[in-house]
Amino acid sequence: MTTLARPTSVRFDEHSMWVELDDGRTLGVPLAWFPRLLHGSTVERENLTLSPSGLHWETLDEDVSIAGLLAGRGDRGASDKTPR
Repeated sequence: MTTLARPTSVRFDEHSMWVELDDGRTLGVPLAWFPRLLHGSTVERENLTLSPSGLHWETLDEDVSIAGLLAGRGDRGASDKTPR
């Protein structure tokens, strides 16, 4: 059984999301991979829940798994989730 690193914090800059993991790694991923986060406000982005397996934004209806980030995957349904 593989144990994944757990997220400890998340921050954003203009183009990226940065996820700190408890094993010392920092993952930087383009916000373009997650349109709901890209189009969300600063307040909405900061209102998240960290869990052992990932990140959840209730108000943005977005879930991001650490396994997916480590595999280089973005939001697979991105075209369906872009705000209209």
